[in-house]
Amino acid sequence: MKQLVKKYSHAWLLSYAFIYLAWFVYLEENTRPPYNIIHIWLDDFIPFEEIFIIPYLLWFPYVAVTVGYFFFTSKNDYYRLCAFLFTGMTISLLVCTLFPNGTNFRPNIDPDKNIFCLLVSKLWQTDTCTNVFPSIHVYNSLGVHIAISRSEQLKKHRPLVIGSAVLMVLIILSTVFLKQHSVIDGVGSLLMAAVIYPIAYAPETVRKKKYADEII
Repeated sequence: MKQLVKKYSHAWLLSYAFIYLAWFVYLEENTRPPYNIIHIWLDDFIPFEEIFIIPYLLWFPYVAVTVGYFFFTSKNDYYRLCAFLFTGMTISLLVCTLFPNGTNFRPNIDPDKNIFCLLVSKLWQTDTCTNVFPSIHVYNSLGVHIAISRSEQLKKHRPLVIGSAVLMVLIILSTVFLKQHSVIDGVGSLLMAAVIYPIAYAPETVRKKKYADEII
């Protein structure tokens, strides 16, 4: 038992999920109008496409399976991925706490039209149109793909990396085609990822370069 605990001692980091969920639920239940409406003219030209509920929901196993894979195979990749994800998620919650926000362009849909509309209606019943900036769906998708594409083991499998890239793009597109987010939310996530990426990954890059220089 002691060996098992020692081997998986890095599981403590996953306790962040309890902090995040409690904070997120609090915001969902307490963010009420008037709040800051997130909207840009480009949002009005993007049609609602219920088929994008598929990649939107695939985000959950995409993130969970990737974190789980690195948990069991590479502590270094696991810690860096968690650092990237959890830092951005915390910043997102802080932004939504200090700058309550939401959207106002969800269309009326008929849940009886097809299975996809039914799934969207179920999603909207549990996920309000508040606390949208920056988009965690977009940010975490970027983080997961970065981790996969940087992994010494996974980047050897080109089809896997390409598949991850395609899924990442589809998930990002799903946030706007389902009217879950404004384009601004996605742009905000991209900027946040650009800032946090060097913090989470630069030290490793510097070490590798130094090691390569020493060999040369």
